[in-house]
Amino acid sequence: MNASATLLPAVVRPAVEDRHWLSSDHGASPVLDLLHALDWTIVDTPEANVHATSPDGHVYIGWLPEDPAAWTHGIAWRVQVQPTEGDAWVQEFGIDTPSEAVAGFVAALVTHCPC
Repeated sequence: MNASATLLPAVVRPAVEDRHWLSSDHGASPVLDLLHALDWTIVDTPEANVHATSPDGHVYIGWLPEDPAAWTHGIAWRVQVQPTEGDAWVQEFGIDTPSEAVAGFVAALVTHCPC
């Protein structure tokens, strides 16, 4: 495939000091702050897990630091999408994935999801 340089995105190389999020403490705040701002329904469990559902009910996001089944598989975040049309799909993020990266994924999802 040959693409014109004008069609390709600009390469951004943040300075080393701007990459602190690559080694974050893995707190849920970046994702939960985004979901609160989007008026999602968010439920905390006594076990410290968090479950969130989009206003239209088509997207679920779970932060599962204390879920035994998730922990056994190294999963910290689970995103489930049930589009209005098409097949449901799931994306899971491991315990070492920075929450800021998950927040970026979620931001892109809610911007482009035809759910």
